[in-house]
Amino acid sequence: MDLLLWRHAEAFDADIGEDDLSRKLTPKGERQAKRMADWLNRHLAESTRVLVSPALRCQQTAAALGKKTKTVPELAPGAPVQALLDASRWPDSNSPVLIVGHQPTLGKLASQLLTGTPYPLAVKKGGVWWLRHRSRDGSAEVVLQAVQSPDNR
Repeated sequence: MDLLLWRHAEAFDADIGEDDLSRKLTPKGERQAKRMADWLNRHLAESTRVLVSPALRCQQTAAALGKKTKTVPELAPGAPVQALLDASRWPDSNSPVLIVGHQPTLGKLASQLLTGTPYPLAVKKGGVWWLRHRSRDGSAEVVLQAVQSPDNR
């Protein structure tokens, strides 16, 4: 199974009293989302399921793909790692899954899958981490396929 973790692109800070879920992408964030979407569209399988946090900045980031997405409330900011694992059906999904979400959960998920410990690895704004679950010689492995930044695509 392939699991891609895409952190939302750069967003405006929340104004006093503003709901965190309503924060929009900055113009730079819009460019980051477009660049990563171009890269992802060259590499994603057609069967990839795209799961997105309800936060506006994640919705806008995912929209740059131009693909069908599913909003998953459990992927909102502060979500536990297990919520992302459950939503993606890791490691048993029959199709690749792209999650558009937030730090520190994305970094903790990557660390959990790679090391067994949910250490908050840094996932750059607009960046993608691509992980693959496979069986080799009868043992399960997680392989880091790619780490891609919107600035070095």
